[in-house]
Amino acid sequence: MEAMKEAVQEKYGAAADMARSGARAQCGCSSECCDAITSDLYDDGEAAAVPHEAMLASLGCGNPTALADLHPGEVVLDLGSGGGIDVILSARRVGPSGKAYGLDMTDEMLALARENQQKAGVTNVEFLKGEIEDIPLPDNSVDVIISNCVINLSADKDRVLSEAFRVLKPGGRVAVSDVVVRGGDVPAELRRSMELWIGCIAGALEEESYRRKLASAGFEAIDVEPTRIYKSADARSFLAQAGLASDDEALGQIDGRFMSAFVRATKPAKVAESCCASTCCS
Repeated sequence: MEAMKEAVQEKYGAAADMARSGARAQCGCSSECCDAITSDLYDDGEAAAVPHEAMLASLGCGNPTALADLHPGEVVLDLGSGGGIDVILSARRVGPSGKAYGLDMTDEMLALARENQQKAGVTNVEFLKGEIEDIPLPDNSVDVIISNCVINLSADKDRVLSEAFRVLKPGGRVAVSDVVVRGGDVPAELRRSMELWIGCIAGALEEESYRRKLASAGFEAIDVEPTRIYKSADARSFLAQAGLASDDEALGQIDGRFMSAFVRATKPAKVAESCCASTCCS
């Protein structure tokens, strides 16, 4: 678990340094091979609403702020907030009566995110240092949790989802983009290489496992909606560089099996006081 955390910090710290220097952050592959994952996630209006460095630092595979249906006055938490793009966009959506928190464990990303916040001129934002397995916020304090392909990076996803449930208010919701695998019989070596291509570090959950873990944490109204399904042809050059999947039969084993998905779930509202707890039963 500690080795996984160190690998994530190293990759994303380097990504922050690249963005600060004016280069596009990458997952260790060329921008061409990553294009199927990171391109066209944000429309022109969203891109114009955030500093260029925030766009450069984005290593997400979705756009949770566009899908989360945020409302003025809500409190939003972004797990693994990186350069701050989704936090800044969320802050604008919830308005001055709301607030957006960003949580990240990487010093370089936190420094870049705070710089981007200043450039964007948003004041209803707070960036916190910490791990998504141990969220530094009180119980029942957040309306919406978003995340952009970060939960897959955790070595303890049950803990992440349990913490998300804890900090959400009753009736609060999870609305995250994440990497998901359809079917569990992908060869291990190919699975790891595809995950590296999509999300920098391996660790994606299989779809039904994701649903079970959310339910086990206490969530209801669980939905997994594909937003991008990746074809083996898109990853061919990356896999070839890794010395894998050089033949059509091997590529066929992974074609359409990996996807970016929008994952929704809701924390149940408080149970109303029962009749027998009141005077109606006396």
